[in-house]
Amino acid sequence: MPKRSKRYLESLKHIDINKKYELEDALKHLKSFKTAKFDESVEVVIKLGIDAKQSDQLVRGAISLPRGIGKSLKVIVFAVGEKATIAKDAGAEEVGAEDLVKKVEGGWGDFDVAISTPDMMRIVGKLGKVLGPQGKMPSPKSGTVTDDVETAVREFKAGKIEFRNDAGGNVHAIVGKLSFSVADLADNINTFIKHILNLRPSAAKGVYIEKISLSSTMSPGVMLQI
Repeated sequence: MPKRSKRYLESLKHIDINKKYELEDALKHLKSFKTAKFDESVEVVIKLGIDAKQSDQLVRGAISLPRGIGKSLKVIVFAVGEKATIAKDAGAEEVGAEDLVKKVEGGWGDFDVAISTPDMMRIVGKLGKVLGPQGKMPSPKSGTVTDDVETAVREFKAGKIEFRNDAGGNVHAIVGKLSFSVADLADNINTFIKHILNLRPSAAKGVYIEKISLSSTMSPGVMLQI
């Protein structure tokens, strides 16, 4: 078990780890913890009752939260010609084709989202082993393989988030900053949970959402009443 900071342990004293809290109460606890010297991100983790080894039970996608997430994401785009110009004008940090693929293959990863036009996927596909484990591989389902690069870049720059379940069936997502009001965080979290509910795979049996936990960057998790 990793060694916990004094701040973390002090915060732990203010919650019952065996209790599940209503959303607003959980957020009030989260905001009452002793904070770090920066505006911490707030993350939700949802444990899903899926078999993550089955391809027909995977849960992934992208969503623009109503209150944003309090940060601008770094976006790169694989495109050529006019689409490359449009992507750059829309605010993409890096735009390229084979040159950008080689840069990423070489270990560069200073970006949050990778977008590709459909015609570029023939060369971007080779990055699957690099970007796949990081959750950054362009995908039509998450809206990151598209000809409308202008809209995609602007949405992700504004805080649209991508998500996908991990090997344990958990979905992680940043849903705002600790400086957000309780109402704004609750709005984002409710929107995200409803979106995950709507993505329930037809092959998933039994309880779909098993647990939900909220935490900030440096805090312990607070369990939510489902």
